[in-house]
Amino acid sequence: MTLLGKKREKEKTAPTELAGLLDILGIESERDIELEDVELNIGELILQSAATIAAPRIAIPPAALAPPKVKPTTILEAPFTPFVQEYPGQVREVTLGATKGEGGSRGKPVIIGGATTPAFYLFEKTPPHPPVITVDVFDMQVKLPKAIRMHVKELWGDPAAWAKLAVDKWGADVVTIHLLSTDPLIKDTPPAKAAKTVEEVLQAVDVPLIIGGCGDPKKDAKVFTKVAEVAEGERVLLSSLTLDMSEAGTLEGLAKAAAKHGHLVLAFTALDLNRARELNRKLYDYMPEDRVVMDLTTAALGYGLEYSFTIHERARMAALMGDSELQHPTLAGTTNAWAARETWLKLGPEWEPRRLRGPLWEATTALALLLAGVDVFMMMHPDAIATMRKVTKQLMKKGKAKPDKIANWVNARIKGEDEGD
Repeated sequence: MTLLGKKREKEKTAPTELAGLLDILGIESERDIELEDVELNIGELILQSAATIAAPRIAIPPAALAPPKVKPTTILEAPFTPFVQEYPGQVREVTLGATKGEGGSRGKPVIIGGATTPAFYLFEKTPPHPPVITVDVFDMQVKLPKAIRMHVKELWGDPAAWAKLAVDKWGADVVTIHLLSTDPLIKDTPPAKAAKTVEEVLQAVDVPLIIGGCGDPKKDAKVFTKVAEVAEGERVLLSSLTLDMSEAGTLEGLAKAAAKHGHLVLAFTALDLNRARELNRKLYDYMPEDRVVMDLTTAALGYGLEYSFTIHERARMAALMGDSELQHPTLAGTTNAWAARETWLKLGPEWEPRRLRGPLWEATTALALLLAGVDVFMMMHPDAIATMRKVTKQLMKKGKAKPDKIANWVNARIKGEDEGD
């Protein structure tokens, strides 16, 4: 008999005695009884469990030895398919300059904008138009770092000759003539004289022009109005119109003058997309939307370049996602890089040669914004210009670009005089 059977037998023979004992001890169930020093005399004990159930025996082969580890000698290749998508929006196309048949005198117009993808997403589409380089020219002698001055010192006081050098020798797509002398705090050149300077530059070169002012909202409005009249039909870009002009009460008249004489305007705001939208909305009241280019502010390498990159990238993505108020080509004043003291200041030997440092600073600033989606780059140094042209030319060759050719842009050859202030 099993232990379980004996227990049940005992329960059958003396249930009354057990129940009475449980009542006396105050125990509700026999399962709560714990016996100590108890000796059991059992004739035969059979224990059963799940583990005692017979199971078929399986022969387990000895573990196979793992193959020896071999150190890889090449990178494992894996297929990669980039995610390609279509965007609901598109950057507007804007045409700078007008030919004789279009009412101007330029050799050929320059088209910017038209992007339907983020900048240089070559796995989706090649940009419809290559980035444009415009060279800065001034209507007066201004203080320039020697690395730049050495290239233009003989033409410093002749903006027309300077512009011709930029086109013929440096390959400028566009020329920007800064009418800095019109500043009331500098020479206060009258609008008529400034307009004559623009006429001289128009006769010296046949590329489109960007006309820069002095930054004074009231004086710029007068100068731009006169220039718009003198350069009628040339489709120049007036740089720039600001919200300060709106507060000064000159924005409306200037925008109307630009539209009347067939010109474009550069809408400048300081790293703020909401203000950019506000300014563009004001301009839409007076001129076609395809005559507006945006300048969202350029901060140079080491001086906030990451902010400029972000604001331009956000503008491009907003345009592609359908924000019509930001669907305009953008311009970057990458010559702001020369305001960084590292481009011209005499530093330690690890920073030399100084004549190379400046062009590298300008080129690096421009190349960063190139990948953010900027369409037009204001530049000054011929080697920085050549670098930008070389890199963009390679990037525009979809499927044919050679990375080693692009990366080799650092090896620019700089010829010039010894360093100086």
